Amino acid sequence: MVENKVITERIDDSNDLGSIRIADEVVSIIAGLAAVEVEGVAAMSGGWGTGIVEMLGRKNLGKGVKVEVGEKEAAIDVFLLVEFGFPIPKVAQTVQEQVKSAVETMTGLRVTSINVHVVGVSMKKAEKEEMIEV
Repeated sequence: MVENKVITERIDDSNDLGSIRIADEVVSIIAGLAAVEVEGVAAMSGGWGTGIVEMLGRKNLGKGVKVEVGEKEAAIDVFLLVEFGFPIPKVAQTVQEQVKSAVETMTGLRVTSINVHVVGVSMKKAEKEEMIEV
């Protein structure tokens, strides 16, 4: 079972309603979903543990994302495969923009950096997809 850590705690001082807590995994999922929506991103690349979780039938929506979150800001690393034929710098920049927008809008955290790690290229051949990771 994934242990959720408290990544931020903010109190609304104007009306003192209480605190809001957002788990690290939530930020990872938001970033991962935003990244895979970008044209040219073939897949996210997770570690060996992610593959085992998916084989057991549980999809890891935060796959390929590492987050470091403070009280009011976050730094994000995204690991992905790009579809063959797409310009890697353009895809990576679009991923940075989309992830920043999604995380800041949904969590209120300020994103200080988004490092995109292209770890492979996906080549589609006759209805079969071949992944080449470095």
